[in-house]
Parts: sequence; C-alpha cells; structure tokens
Amino acid sequence: PPGFGDSKTGRRISTKFGGGPDPSLEAYARALADALDEIRVDRVVLAGSSMGGYTVLAFTELFPERVAGIGLIGTKSTADSTEVQEIRLAQAAAASEPQLGFFQSPKVGDAVSPTTRTDREAVFDILRNWYEQVTSEAVAWGQRAMAFRPDRTEVLREFTGPVRLVYGMDDAIVPRSDALIMAEAAGQELIEVPRAGHHVAVEEPEIVAEVLADLVAAARS
Repeated sequence: PPGFGDSKTGRRISTKFGGGPDPSLEAYARALADALDEIRVDRVVLAGSSMGGYTVLAFTELFPERVAGIGLIGTKSTADSTEVQEIRLAQAAAASEPQLGFFQSPKVGDAVSPTTRTDREAVFDILRNWYEQVTSEAVAWGQRAMAFRPDRTEVLREFTGPVRLVYGMDDAIVPRSDALIMAEAAGQELIEVPRAGHHVAVEEPEIVAEVLADLVAAARS
C-alpha cells in the first residue's frame, strides 16, 4: 500500500492519480493500473487482503476489462458503518501525531488467531516487525482512504470472472456476516480457514496459496 515499505507515499499517489491530496482507494487503484501499463500487462488476476481487498474492488470498478479473476482475503465489500468510520478517522488523527502508540506491536494480537499468538511465535514476530515498520503517514493515509470508501458489493455481484473468498475463522476485525455478504454476491462458497485471524494469508499461507493457484487456473481456462 502507499507509504508502506519502499512504495510511494499516499500523498504522492493522491496528487498524481486522485487529482488532489485527499486519500482514496480509487487513486491507489489508478496507480496500480499505471504500474501495470509500465510493465505492459493488460489483464491480471487480482487478489488482496484487508485494505488490498478494498483496492481490488476499486480497481475492478474502474477497470473491469483488465480483471481476469478476483481473490478477496480477510476483507469485505461493504462500506464501513458510521461507528467504524469514526474509529478510522480517530486513528488517522492519532497517527498524525509524533507518536504512533495505537498502532504499535500490542495491536498485532488483535489481528491474529489466538493460536498464532501462542503457538506460532515466528509468524507473530514477523507481523510485529511489519507493524513497527509502518510510518504514521502511511497509517493516516490508509485509514482515511478506507473510511470513505463506498459499498462495492454490486461490483462483486456484476463481475463475471472467477472469484475466490478466504476468511480466517478467528478474524476479529471483519465480521463473518460481512464475508458472507460477499459470498452471496459472488455466488461463491466462503473458504473458512481455522486457526487463522485477519492476517490469514500470513498465518496459513499454504492454504491461501492453494486457493489462489486454483483462482489463476480458473481464470486461464
């Protein structure tokens, strides 16, 4: 995502692809399309986890002809409730302060399965390290972009290509009811992964890789 790792900052992406400084997933999706143009890739199978899933749906809405298949992992198609939106904006405001206390490593435990916390120390340490590397600017941009995203359930419903939906059964961030809304819209079974939370792709990578391999095969057939 913008501002994470070595990627461009959200402000640069918003200015270049969103027409202004305001964060938006649409700007992120247009930046992705531009990156694909640079490497001369016209059509892709897109998969995303959490915010990445929101971006997949934004990209599909903007460039449906470029999407051969969709993988949605630990995410949802609906918009945030007013309550969740207010929480995101409060987190964005907090992230704009010099200290990023709300996003430090103790919060990693909220995003993983209890099994990961107790029995997968190496996985937990990897995630904690990733969280600690995230800049306050990236968090603030991402939270604001997600807070104002629209409901894109109909984008999923109207997509005619293959779709795969993965959900960690211990996900404490995305309610199972929201994942089931996607399953109904896509006409697909929700693949529920035990002993995995919101970071199911990291907690159970082999299962998720198998699902995505199946998605790619379906898109090619």
